[in-house]
Amino acid sequence: METYAAPARPIVAAMTAAAAAEPERAVAFQGAPGANSHVAVTETFPGGLPLPCFSFEDAIDAVRDGRADCAVIPIENSLHGRVADMHFLLPESGLVITGEHFLSIRHALMGPGTREQVREAMSHPQALGQCRHWLKAHGIAQAAYPDTAGAAAYVAELGDPAIAALAPPGAAAIYGLNLLGVDIADAEHNTTRFVVLARGGKPPVGEGPWMTTLIFEVKNIPAALYKAMGGFATNGVNMTKLESYQRGGQFVATEFFCDIEGKPGDPAVDRALEELGFHSKWVRVLGTYRRARARG
Repeated sequence: METYAAPARPIVAAMTAAAAAEPERAVAFQGAPGANSHVAVTETFPGGLPLPCFSFEDAIDAVRDGRADCAVIPIENSLHGRVADMHFLLPESGLVITGEHFLSIRHALMGPGTREQVREAMSHPQALGQCRHWLKAHGIAQAAYPDTAGAAAYVAELGDPAIAALAPPGAAAIYGLNLLGVDIADAEHNTTRFVVLARGGKPPVGEGPWMTTLIFEVKNIPAALYKAMGGFATNGVNMTKLESYQRGGQFVATEFFCDIEGKPGDPAVDRALEELGFHSKWVRVLGTYRRARARG
């Protein structure tokens, strides 16, 4: 908790105590109270108890340790792509993806003074990147901070009218700041996709449509990826996401992060996964969950 700015600490303490009293209702998120992840938790679990955690690792540990029933974690943004580190943390977490949520992102400029006094805006690097054209047009310099709402708490602690924060609008009321600009974004489609992580997933039952997320590493032979992907095409399984990433500082072992429509148990999906496994060193399903938004 001491890593949060002073104005956030009593709020974090109260939320942590409430979650500790009812861990079965607790939902962990990364960031200070008022962050976009906090907003995503309240939208995804209206009856939940949001549990703020300073880092993604802390949020994952809260679920693994039983201090929270699940976590809501950002995984990608429509403007800036994948959220850093999540492709590495997800497989290592031992948790299962049980849901997804899409949050439209609109930042607000907030500070202790007036808009004309602002010379610098603090926020998470992704938020700054999502608003860089707006900031440049208004002559405001960027300053990186680990969290959007955390930046708002720090700006409140500093009390310097020349320094403002870019954060969700609700953070202004939480930390006693003035709203100096609202609905700030360089693109109307600015949206972040979150996933719900839990200790164990339940078999998908009822109506879908379903999504399945998996990771795999193809064999180091010519056309391995092409052959591995063939099973999805021939079986009519729609792949909505495919990203490669390197692990362990090597440049030969490429792993892939993949989203497909459907679920294990569907004959077409089972056939596609069987062929993928034949051309891969290993395949691991990270979770099957209801689709929150149609792709394409």
